[in-house]
Amino acid sequence: MATQALSAAAFFVPPNPKLFSSSKPKSLSPSPNLGSPTPISGGFLLNSSVSFPGNLIGKRCIKCQAAGESSESCVYQGVYGPWTVDPSDVREVILYRSGLVTAAASFVIGASTAFLPENSSLSDSIKQNLDLIYAIGAGGLGVSLLLIHIYVTEIKRTLQALWALGVLGSLATYVRLAQPAGDNLIQYVIHNPTAVWFVGPLFAALTGLVFKEGLCYGKLEAGILTFIIPSVLLGHLTGLMDDGVKVTLLGLWMALFVIFAGRKFSQPIKDDIGDKSVFMFNALPDDQKKSLVEKLESKKLSQNLD
Repeated sequence: MATQALSAAAFFVPPNPKLFSSSKPKSLSPSPNLGSPTPISGGFLLNSSVSFPGNLIGKRCIKCQAAGESSESCVYQGVYGPWTVDPSDVREVILYRSGLVTAAASFVIGASTAFLPENSSLSDSIKQNLDLIYAIGAGGLGVSLLLIHIYVTEIKRTLQALWALGVLGSLATYVRLAQPAGDNLIQYVIHNPTAVWFVGPLFAALTGLVFKEGLCYGKLEAGILTFIIPSVLLGHLTGLMDDGVKVTLLGLWMALFVIFAGRKFSQPIKDDIGDKSVFMFNALPDDQKKSLVEKLESKKLSQNLD
């Protein structure tokens, strides 16, 4: 039973959010001894023989604020025990969301040249700074991928690896191809569709991020972006999509990206944290994990018998 429970825990989908969340978990230093859970209102509290940091579990309340809305966050019941939101969690969630806003703003500014008059001063100014705008947007996305909180570590590392590969590919394309041709990076990719192979992994990482947001929170704009982003890139790469369709999809991408990034600030902070008890559990040594699962199974069995 313990082995089955551990296997299930690795892929457990908590009620809210479901599979992923943002913000980086705090490091833990649990004591080596395990004790039986102590009942609390709505769940259990690991007793003093399993000592998690006091700022993670307890009855103290703190104030959180998102999108101008204040809410008091006390104890949340997790899969493996209660947890609370602390100030560092709030900071990391805000940074995660700010990275998305930075990426969205940079993309919209850069892509706006496709809709501005060709010889306008605004268009010329943006085109002269496209490389800087691209770098800022990539940096914002990188911050969000660093702070994103995903229970399956391999998925998080894959998204980060795609981002790093895309950044290296973009840098190599800019230095070895775009500059010698007298173009900025974006113009070079527009004129040479095969360059999508080099910058594409960066947008693959973005696609993965919006996919997880759509999957977790049912965000329609994120779900649509999951299809639009690869469609535009693949359409440009293969030449199977005419310019009119690409521009239309680009405009839709811009609008949905702004909506997506802006709506993140309307969510409660705790939504982007997820179930912190899962990360507390994952930080335990294997023997302590097994002992804790056995004790929780025993408690559940005794409750069912009662």
